[in-house]
Amino acid sequence: MKIEQLTVGALGENCYLVMDETTNRGVLIDPGDEPQRIIDVVRQSGTTLDAIWLTHAHFDHVGGIAGVVREYPVPVYMHPLEEPVLAVAVDAGLRYGVRVEAPPAADVALEEGDRLAIGSLEFEVLHVPGHAPGHVAFVGHGGVFGGDCLFAGSVGTTDIEFGDREALDASLRRLTALGDELTVLPGHGPLTTIGHERDTNPFLIGAARLVRVKR
Repeated sequence: MKIEQLTVGALGENCYLVMDETTNRGVLIDPGDEPQRIIDVVRQSGTTLDAIWLTHAHFDHVGGIAGVVREYPVPVYMHPLEEPVLAVAVDAGLRYGVRVEAPPAADVALEEGDRLAIGSLEFEVLHVPGHAPGHVAFVGHGGVFGGDCLFAGSVGTTDIEFGDREALDASLRRLTALGDELTVLPGHGPLTTIGHERDTNPFLIGAARLVRVKR
């Protein structure tokens, strides 16, 4: 597996190009802005782009989709509970002073437990709501593409439209039960691991509900 990380847009969102080197197939996760830059990276990689996967539909994660699919008409995968979030993405961006092109509707509905392939690679879909109602994570090959659920030193905010603190707490319990060595590839900021966040993240430390995984 090869991963190209691009930090794009005014909010510094992490877009990932995930590639299977054995088959030369790839997907984009959360193309949030700067579509031409993303297109250039896909082209330079030489990979065949198969799809766009969305962890969730906040404007900073979907603002580049329209531009990308004009160049690469691939299907967009999204959990159906994100449809109302996607519908207000442009207006939400404007409230932050950010203009994004209206994203197209999703083509494929993601559900808990789905298994998605990138060539010979396979990832499991986990529904991890709280930051957004249809927020998902893609888990496989030692990593979790977790969107805005868990960050290095922080967690996703819920004091926004469609946010739900109790749901986020439940989602964090799920993620922190996956194993300490799992690499977290978040929607913003640097990569981290589940174990590091369990030991150092001020939003997780001392929370009895987040129990260390026994080896």
